Amino acid sequence: MPIPVLMPALSPTMTEGNLVKWNKKEGDRVKPGDVIAEIETDKATMEVESADAGILGKIIVPAGTNSVKVNAPIAILLAEGEKLENISTLTTAKIPLSQTTTNPTSVSQAQKQNKPDASSQPAMSTKPDTVIPSPVSSSSSSSSAKIVASPLAKKMAEISGLDLSNIQGTGPNGRIIKTDVEKNLGKILPSHDKTSLVLQSPVNSPSSSVFVKEWFPSYKELPLSNMRKVIAKRLVESKKEAPHFYLTVDCELDNLMKLRQDLNARLDKDKLSINDFIIKAAAIALKQVPAANVAWAENYLRSYDHVDISVAVAIPGGLITPIIRQADQKSLMLISKEMKDLAQRAKDSKLKPEEYQGGTFSISNLGMYGIKSFAAVINPPQAAILAIGAGEQRAVVKEGAIAIAHMMTCTLSTDHRAVDGVVGSELLNAFKKCIQDPLSILL
Repeated sequence: MPIPVLMPALSPTMTEGNLVKWNKKEGDRVKPGDVIAEIETDKATMEVESADAGILGKIIVPAGTNSVKVNAPIAILLAEGEKLENISTLTTAKIPLSQTTTNPTSVSQAQKQNKPDASSQPAMSTKPDTVIPSPVSSSSSSSSAKIVASPLAKKMAEISGLDLSNIQGTGPNGRIIKTDVEKNLGKILPSHDKTSLVLQSPVNSPSSSVFVKEWFPSYKELPLSNMRKVIAKRLVESKKEAPHFYLTVDCELDNLMKLRQDLNARLDKDKLSINDFIIKAAAIALKQVPAANVAWAENYLRSYDHVDISVAVAIPGGLITPIIRQADQKSLMLISKEMKDLAQRAKDSKLKPEEYQGGTFSISNLGMYGIKSFAAVINPPQAAILAIGAGEQRAVVKEGAIAIAHMMTCTLSTDHRAVDGVVGSELLNAFKKCIQDPLSILL
């Protein structure tokens, strides 16, 4: 019988994806292991392999389709000699999760969900439909009283000459709100005309008119990528659930910069960066203060055996955090090579899920952008993130005298449920010691 190809769950947090490309066309023969499509997740573009042999009988979701729900049918695979007669019935039927032609990893992840996505279920119910109030037609008697709209929406419609009875409200219980009027106004006025509207007051008002400047400034609606949606969701969850608190310390960089210059003079290529030293120093500090290398898990505290550093990398459309695994056990040169490779593949959307999921601690460095200091949002489920500011020359006091030194401000954001102030302070002090005595991290 025909086998449905379902949108795979390519990561534990994936709920939808963009179908970027079909590598096979309808009628093509497919063998197990063949790459049949490319799917864009919130972090990367990944290839989808077939687990079955057959013929690609029908492509349900065309290439370029965005926000396809996990487990939604995207194609139909036919066995040898099968016809397309029952394709339409199959694509609208309820499809078991066990029927899929994606790779084994995707299958196991999809089957962890207890239910198929609601969008792939047929709309059936034995209960009476709920009636939602909607605006009443203007042809009815006393239409202005029956139309459910906010006062501002009514006034805006009156000024612009819009008929509220023709507008579908998106507010509670079908209430027409300001944005509903703005959307309908955009259909009848050019964007540059929207800024010229004035609010005229009633004739018997003390003032003859009240001018409202730029009620409708022109704008563009930019579609959200899956990455931006996931970033927004995770950051809101982090700030809402994790009680953040912040600790800040200034580190002197002069010794580190001199050591880096000496080491790079011995290297023909693959020069060491300040960030490489920061990753190594943070890893050693976490090894020395294991109480900070933890995560909150509601009913228990998760203490990690290894120090896996997630490093924030800016890519088109968002941010991703490739991971240096067991960074405390790796040399500066190895950390440098891995970081360059991970950063480049992150920008090319070629990272594998295991390369950006599962870190124990994060680093976000905005120093190269000239940012002196900032406080980063914790990357859940981790319990801490270190924000690195720019290294710059500052006037400091040394042995009672004013001196010039290269200084760097670092701010630790921690989840107070898992890391107390004393533990966070111990971690920052250990990190500062490693930065100011860089030879210690080479031993």
